[in-house]
Amino acid sequence: MQQEPRRIVTDSMMGLEMPDIARWSPRVQVVLGQNPGPFTGPGTNTYLLGTGESLLLLDTGQGVEGWVDKLHEALAGRQLEAMVLTHGHPDHIGGVAQVLDRYGDMPIHKARCAEYDRDLEISDLADGGRVSVEGVTLRALATPGHAADHLCFVLEEENAVFSGDNVLGAGTTVIPGNGDMAQYLDSLALLLDISPDVIYPAHGPAITDPARKVGELIAHRNLRERQVLACLGDKPMAVEAIVELMYTDVPVSLHPAAAWSVAAHLRKLESEGSARGGEQGWALAPGPG
Repeated sequence: MQQEPRRIVTDSMMGLEMPDIARWSPRVQVVLGQNPGPFTGPGTNTYLLGTGESLLLLDTGQGVEGWVDKLHEALAGRQLEAMVLTHGHPDHIGGVAQVLDRYGDMPIHKARCAEYDRDLEISDLADGGRVSVEGVTLRALATPGHAADHLCFVLEEENAVFSGDNVLGAGTTVIPGNGDMAQYLDSLALLLDISPDVIYPAHGPAITDPARKVGELIAHRNLRERQVLACLGDKPMAVEAIVELMYTDVPVSLHPAAAWSVAAHLRKLESEGSARGGEQGWALAPGPG
């Protein structure tokens, strides 16, 4: 593979630690989801939002034991008015049942998606939809790519964005098998256009220089796409072989996750006519004539 100047996002959530409960602004309190791991970093950030006695809960973690007790501690006698979910991946929607069991029925706002919602009663939230409590107004942004139902949320009182998994506090987002790389890049461009002052991610610390961070992510994905193309030739090549060539600076334990993103790049390139896939692997698409 031909070498080129590398502009790789080098920060990582590996080994990153965060407090169980922290206040990030007068309106924003974060409760760690107690689910650390290679894909979640220190855990999923779940957020209590509002300035009054009734609060919104943004994302619910994975549903692991102990999280709802931390949530109860952070509530400190205040009430939950509703849940708002960025998307339906297990580490974001998994704690819904715990919240309902402990605090009773309440609205669950998210973009409806049969694949993830199952038997939950969802209040469908579309692009531009709003959910509010005292001191907080959330405006939904349709930002698919990492997941078809992914929403980011503008916190209008702070010109802040809750980015879900589209932008992480450290490292890069994996695009899984049912994700869409082209949509993901469009969603990043949308966040650049909005120009928030701060990003509150679903994993890792708050991002205080959003334009730099999002710009780096776009450059990173564009570089990875060029690297994928540089690996391809006339003979089919397996995704795993491409990952071995490209990700020499990444632990082998993370290669399966890298393979998801490489496959997402390949699907994008195929839709654009630059690559072709088949049972034997991936190759460059034949040129005209």
